[in-house]
Amino acid sequence: MSLFRTKPVESFLADAAGPGRQLKRTLNIWDLMIMGVAVSVGAGIFSVGARAAANFAGPAVTVSFVIAALTCAMAIMCYAEFATAIPVAGSAYVFSYATMGEFIAWIIGWNLILELFTAAAVIAKYWGIYFTEVFQFAGIHLSATIDLGPVTMSWGPLLIVALFTVLLVLGTKLSATVGNVFTVIKIAVVLFVIAAGLFYFNADNITPFVPEAVPSAGNGTADVLQQSLFSFATGAAPAQYGVAGVLAGAALVFFAFVGFDVVATSAEEVKNPNKTLPRGIFAGLALTTLLYIGVSFALTGMVSYKDLAAVENPTLATAFAAVGNDGAASIIAVGSLIGLTTVVMVLLMGLTRVVLAISRDGLLPHSLSKVSAKRGTPVRITVVCGTLVALAAGFTRVDVLEEMINIGTLSAFVMVSLGILVLRRKRPDLKPAFRVPFGPVIPIVSALLCTYLMLNLAIETWMYFVVWLVIGVVIYFAYGRGHSRLNDEDVAENTASAEGGPELEDSSAASAR
Repeated sequence: MSLFRTKPVESFLADAAGPGRQLKRTLNIWDLMIMGVAVSVGAGIFSVGARAAANFAGPAVTVSFVIAALTCAMAIMCYAEFATAIPVAGSAYVFSYATMGEFIAWIIGWNLILELFTAAAVIAKYWGIYFTEVFQFAGIHLSATIDLGPVTMSWGPLLIVALFTVLLVLGTKLSATVGNVFTVIKIAVVLFVIAAGLFYFNADNITPFVPEAVPSAGNGTADVLQQSLFSFATGAAPAQYGVAGVLAGAALVFFAFVGFDVVATSAEEVKNPNKTLPRGIFAGLALTTLLYIGVSFALTGMVSYKDLAAVENPTLATAFAAVGNDGAASIIAVGSLIGLTTVVMVLLMGLTRVVLAISRDGLLPHSLSKVSAKRGTPVRITVVCGTLVALAAGFTRVDVLEEMINIGTLSAFVMVSLGILVLRRKRPDLKPAFRVPFGPVIPIVSALLCTYLMLNLAIETWMYFVVWLVIGVVIYFAYGRGHSRLNDEDVAENTASAEGGPELEDSSAASAR
């Protein structure tokens, strides 16, 4: 059994149409666009730009957002080509399986689980914190945690994850409708915040636009682990601001665009995916980019990046407080809560769809891929994933693994970008409705940019990532490889050959090997 045996595109389509494992196609362009905004625009829109401006890029944080958006756009183009060629659930996992082989597909799927599980748990954790803060603004004091003997439970994450687990079980369209309502409200809050921030705009605060690079403060082992792998490998002294700071800021704010790959996991539930998928994904990316640039521009125009750097964890509320508008903090808290609500929902949906695709192939227990005939949703997987996310968010300090979300996403982006080149060479007969322009240029540039952003993540993040990969390799060889459904196909082909079966094999069987 080769580690790099591929699964034919036709087999993916057949499995997706199999009895008891078929999802309903209910989503349209509007749903996908709002889904992209819903998963990318959360509380981070009020905080990640402030941190990037304060510690890395200064006023040029808007450029950091543009770089991150362009990097994401190139990767999303590759996702769109794949998704219109293979419109099934599973996203990068499926695309890698069809082009680079089972082992690489498993690693990518395992990384997607890392990204989506960690992101859902971390965001749910923050949701619980903002939930209690909103009540505090109303004069109602609630504790974010409850002591259960020796165990401390964060009850907010359990509440929100349980709610959306139930909604996802009831139906994708229902949960999408609920998400749409929350997302429209969220966009309105963000636009209000941008308008309010521009009222205090001072051009002096964005001069110089790219501050001069300075050595970063701090020393010791902890600081070494927080240093980027690129700086450590090249021996460059850790620095803030300047061109390197803008690029480091792009690596940080890339977190703002994590989630667009989740939209691709819904390919199997989209009406007319050939047209709907690319249009919905790119419309969502464009709207998200404009919102982030607007917020970061208003932020750096309100206060100097130096004032933001003087605060340990600067946010947009910090900027409003600096100009004497303390009342904006309550609006930002409400906006953050609403923003995080939709993020949790979409991440949970993406996680269940990736696990669904992997279990269909037998690399995880095949019984998990059962889909409810009445609801058209993977009830078992949804309940299992929702339970695990709730436990992690409610009972652990999962928030310390925040950067793991970035490295999981970027690794998937790299493989999907390279996978396009392999798909075009192996299956020139496929005619996806969307093709990445300029031949191999954009996929290659996308892979290189994503790799560079990965190298700008902290050494500590890479250490955790290596541990996660080792666990994944152990699971694959202990369970996945032996239970892969491709084993059954190999046995069938060998039996047919031994019994004097057909001498010529079709292209799908040949591809499977």
